[in-house]
Amino acid sequence: MNGPDRVLVMPITMMFAAGRIGVPYGRYALDHRVLVEAQLRVAEEFGFDHVSAISETREAPDCGATVQYFEDQPYAIDERQALLAAKSDLTRLRPPAPREGRHMSDRLTAIGMLRRAVGEKKIVEGWVEGPCQAAADLRGINTLMLDFNDDPLFVRDLFEFVLGVGLRFAQAQVEAGAGLVGIGDPASSLVGPRIYQEFVWPFQQRLIDGIHAAGARVRLHICGNTRRILDGIARLGADIVDIDSMVPLAQARAAMVPEQVLAGGIDPVRVLLNGTPAEVRAALTRCIEDAGPRYIAAGGCEIPRETPIENIRALARPLR
Repeated sequence: MNGPDRVLVMPITMMFAAGRIGVPYGRYALDHRVLVEAQLRVAEEFGFDHVSAISETREAPDCGATVQYFEDQPYAIDERQALLAAKSDLTRLRPPAPREGRHMSDRLTAIGMLRRAVGEKKIVEGWVEGPCQAAADLRGINTLMLDFNDDPLFVRDLFEFVLGVGLRFAQAQVEAGAGLVGIGDPASSLVGPRIYQEFVWPFQQRLIDGIHAAGARVRLHICGNTRRILDGIARLGADIVDIDSMVPLAQARAAMVPEQVLAGGIDPVRVLLNGTPAEVRAALTRCIEDAGPRYIAAGGCEIPRETPIENIRALARPLR
């Protein structure tokens, strides 16, 4: 993924991007015009190699999940009113059409606008929820964790449903102009190796294969401690694998084939938010040494809103 003389820079910027144009995050998350303006601003200001249409889940609210909205914070699924609190409701649930749902269509519009604005000069990144996270959004994460043991057949049926939604949404994003589709599946970092391999991995594999078939590359983002499931992640075939800062990049590299592109590894709070430019530079140098030449500069997760500008410049300055 790197050019001949420098490391690509592709951090996840959501609240940080909204802050750069002086708007509350609630508007960024719900209005494609704000998201596009903010993404173009940070990409131009810092020389990022991508623009992205990432925010909270678009699939769950269009499926009918109850959402809590906030003026200047990420919106959230209200698990007290989980859409699938009753498992029998799954049989009556119908997958939303991506171009008709309020939230999914907003992302599609954003991707089209980003593509027209940057052409082929930058990567345009879409985003879908991974199977474990998407299932948790509909069922409630604590309930889902119990379901793995209490009702594995239901879990598989639920995963089949969210996989279908994710595949259709990813296809629509590719058609809108996304050349890269991220898969956010943080809930899968909470399960052990057995449950991951038995339940989660096969559906992540099918989602990645489907996105590849649609003509896009895949960025897999599982924030959290993924040390116990690195072997499974290594076999998925994602084009880019994000590594959170609590997982040593050297360990991730050892688990992956040499051709695997790794991204992240820099602590977004201790280093990017609270560190100095020199500390950011040192952390980035260590990441490149540990990950090898197939590395993309990014935080281990989203860049915090109050991250100093000088630290972002230190992250984004091209490295030989």
